Formats: sequence, structure tokens, C-alpha cells
Amino acid sequence: MTELTRRAALAGAAATALMPLAMTKAARAAAPLADKQTASFYRYNIGTHQITVVCDGVATINLPDNYVANAPKDEVGKFLAQNQLPPDKVTHTYNPIVVNTGSKLVVVDTGLGPAQFEQSKGRLGQFHGNLTAANIDRNNVDIVIISHFHGDHINGLLAAENKPAFPNAEIMVPAVEWKFWMDDGEMSKGMGNPILENNFKNARRVFDALGRKVTPYDAGKEVAPGITSVASPGHTPGHTSYVVASGSDKVLVQVDITAGAAFLFVKNPEWQPGFDVDKSLAVQTRRKLYDMAIAEKMPIQAFHAAFPGSVRVEKDGNGYRWVPTIWNASL
Repeated sequence: MTELTRRAALAGAAATALMPLAMTKAARAAAPLADKQTASFYRYNIGTHQITVVCDGVATINLPDNYVANAPKDEVGKFLAQNQLPPDKVTHTYNPIVVNTGSKLVVVDTGLGPAQFEQSKGRLGQFHGNLTAANIDRNNVDIVIISHFHGDHINGLLAAENKPAFPNAEIMVPAVEWKFWMDDGEMSKGMGNPILENNFKNARRVFDALGRKVTPYDAGKEVAPGITSVASPGHTPGHTSYVVASGSDKVLVQVDITAGAAFLFVKNPEWQPGFDVDKSLAVQTRRKLYDMAIAEKMPIQAFHAAFPGSVRVEKDGNGYRWVPTIWNASL
């Protein structure tokens, strides 16, 4: 018994002697918290085409009183709370894409631009930086396709000092969109409406810096190899979506048929965001394109969905719901 007690005591003493070493080792493993995310890009293939989703950033803002034109603010807040979100805030995600067709490198929309990157201290306007991280050289881009003329889609056409961000690319714009925003009469009618007035002025600022060197295109046309434009008006007069197809694979690039905190308008397609130009037409377009995607079992690439914005849409009561596609860690 005495010997057993002595051995136990020796073992205890040894363990006690090691305690400072173990504690010191744990302390050395401590590290400061990170203050930056990793670069945000994600790739997947559609047949022989490759899509790279390149995040432009994420912004959370206070819920405006008129965020939904035909629903009271408290009803919107209640819906946010039901989805485990703060009832007084909305979050906007921005996801331009790059399509490598094999023969052409095509950018679809360009994000908020480097000026917004500076103003937001890097939260927004990340597109150019994330392109570099994705090993995509802006000088090698052949075509930039613009869906519509809101700032989060066109401002990235410019780099620092208002220089062309894609100096060797053909800039393609919807013909209907160009006609509307570049028409002096339409601009005159829009004065006094803060949203419209700012959009008119910003569109002219961006395209004037490019010498208005653009190629207008019509809906229903192949604008690049395997990329067909789809008329989806309402959000703006010439707002355009796209079907990217290769072989038997295809995806609907929906752009802003649901915009802003887009899931609100997926579940409640009759809700009309204050930033839609023709609100009733936008509702019709929303239902038309989602019903098409469901009927054709077509996946969707959504500009304003949570990164990377790759989803499928399903009917859900009188509305719809997005089902995120499974993240694939390999190609």
C-alpha cells in the first residue's frame, strides 16, 4: 500500500511539473482575429463554358420606409424577422460574372466600381480586385455585356481616374436601355424623382467617360458565343437577362428580375421594390422568367443572391423560393 501511494505521488508530481509547459504552449497558439475575408470568386462549368462568379461586395443598410412600394414597412420587417433576419435592416449582395466560352472572355455587368471601394473602405466595389485574385486580367476581356444602367452594374466599367477598366473589350448594351437613358426628353421627365435623376446623371457620366463607344444589341439575340439575351423589362425599360448554354447544359442569368434584398421579391413576387421603373411590368417579368426556369428545370445565376448566387427556383404557395445549389470544392 505504501509503495502504491508513493508511485501515485510521483505521478502527480510529474503531471504538476508539466502543467506550466502545457499552459505556455497554449498561450503561444493564440493569434489575433482576422480583419479580412479571403478573395470571393467561385467557378462552375456549363458544358464547355466556364462561369466565374466574382463578388463585388455586400452591404447592410437600414430598411427604408418605402423599400417596398406596395407593402407597409412593418409588414416587410415582419417577413424579415420570420426569416431570422433583423426586422429593420436589409442586406444587398452583388455578384457579376465572367463567362469563358473558350473563344471569348466575357464579363456580364461590372459592379459598383473602385470609387465605391474607397468610399466603403473595401466593403463594396470589390469586383476588380477579385478579378485579379481569380487570375482574370481585365486587359484580356473581349466583351463586356451590360444588362441595364443602374450603378451597381455599370460603374465598374471605369477604373481609377475614369479610365476604361476593360480597354480592349467591346462594350455591349441593350438598345432599349441605351435609347431610354440617353434621351434628353426622358431625362427631363425624370428630374425631380431622386432615383431616376441620379440614374440618368450617372449613366451619362460613365458612358461619356468611355466616349459613348458602345454596341447596342436587341433582345432574343446571341450576343456572345452561347450567350443569348432575354428581354426582361420592368426593373428598367431595357433590363435584360441571359441564357448561357453549352451542349445540353444551360443556366438563366437573371440579373435583377429580383433585386436589392432579392429573396423578399422571390417569396413575394407581387411586392414592388421602389427602385423598379415600371413596377407592374416587373412583376409580370418576374413570374414569366421564374415559371420558364421551373418548366425547363434551369438553374439560375442571381446577381443579388447570397454569394455565389447559384440557385434553383421552386413554386412556394403564391410565390417562389430559391434553393441554393451545392457548393462544389472542385471543377
